[in-house]
Amino acid sequence: MTDSTLNPAEAPMARRESPHAGQAAAARLRARRRSERRFKAYGFGAVLLAIVMLVVLIGTLAGQGLGAFTQTQIAVEVNLDPARLDPQGTRDPKTLADANYTGLLTDIVRDNFGATQRRDVLKALGLFSRDARFELRDFVLANPDLIGTTQTVWLTASGNLDMLDKGWIDRDLPQAQRPVDDQVLGWYDALAAKDAVSRDFNTRFFTGADSRSPELAGIWGATVGSALTLFVCFILSFPIGVTTAIYLEEFAPKNRWTDLIEVNINNLAAVPSIVFGLLGLAVFIGFFGMPRSAPVVGGFTLALMTLPTIIIATRAALKAVPPSIRQAAQGLGASPVQVVFHHVLPLAMPGILTGTIIGMAQALGETAPLLMIGMVAFIADVPGGFTTPSTVLPVQIFLWADSPERAFVEKTAAAILVLLGFLIIMNAIAVLLRRRFERRW
Repeated sequence: MTDSTLNPAEAPMARRESPHAGQAAAARLRARRRSERRFKAYGFGAVLLAIVMLVVLIGTLAGQGLGAFTQTQIAVEVNLDPARLDPQGTRDPKTLADANYTGLLTDIVRDNFGATQRRDVLKALGLFSRDARFELRDFVLANPDLIGTTQTVWLTASGNLDMLDKGWIDRDLPQAQRPVDDQVLGWYDALAAKDAVSRDFNTRFFTGADSRSPELAGIWGATVGSALTLFVCFILSFPIGVTTAIYLEEFAPKNRWTDLIEVNINNLAAVPSIVFGLLGLAVFIGFFGMPRSAPVVGGFTLALMTLPTIIIATRAALKAVPPSIRQAAQGLGASPVQVVFHHVLPLAMPGILTGTIIGMAQALGETAPLLMIGMVAFIADVPGGFTTPSTVLPVQIFLWADSPERAFVEKTAAAILVLLGFLIIMNAIAVLLRRRFERRW
């Protein structure tokens, strides 16, 4: 049939264009493509902005904190006077350990810096760390045969001199605005001219506990406290969270009570962490009388906070296992418990471990709940157990950030870098576990 045989009333209908063809459709297609390109550009810009902000954060912390990984040392000439160190000449270690090393340090500043007045002696002693006398003791105990000679000994510099050597103290400021005066600057310049100033790797930062002196402060005590606290948290939260999720997902009847429990678990995951700290303070310390500022109390408190995260992650991992696995096991005669523990749980374990590690990483970075249970105290020793007073890395960072000395600013940034390193490692382990054991159905 040709166009000439069409009914005249049907001719306009035949000439009408399809809504999916023609210039209008092409315009709509171009608009959709432009919209898609804009959306991709927005997404790429958001990712790029996040990367830039991360680089700025890490760069700022690195610029402020990398110096904490080194410590300034001062070389001085020490006259190991036998009359002061070992009057009897027995070389008995106990006698050498009990010698007057404070007096020996005073002799050092008089001989090396010409300090004769009491005020100058005290000022010259401020060039060294408060532990300088113990460093002298350790040197003598390690080298008793050198008593009676003059030796060059490297001693740890004070926090102010360390900041001066690293360039954080502006020498051009007026003396009243500097933490070191002109006389100390002169002594430092004289030491530097003799190559008696050096910067070495600061092992004390990784092996020491907290201290009032920034040059002596370290993160080992807080690291041990964090490890003990996370161990208690894991021992409590993992089995309780996983078994709760298994019951709710596999065995619990679907009724109002289970719906109420699920709603409350989801709500607990969004509760501010300080509320868990108040709960730990009221229940574990106030009611049960547990020791304040101890890893066992911190672990119990963080376990309460971590439980909702583990339960939700475990339920999601159980739901991801296909129903055909359960049906096949039941068809072969397995009981409901055998179905869950022999078939479903092993397949869901990668997701469970991932959620658990993420929850533990969140607990590692928490500060507010631990402040409420007293883990903000100054702890100068490495904790020796679960009930001894201790602190954790985030609280240690909080304490250092509140200190006025410039050297503690450097320590704070360095501790944040260490904490970020731990968090990155934990999250990387979670990703590797998921990729290594995850099965795609």
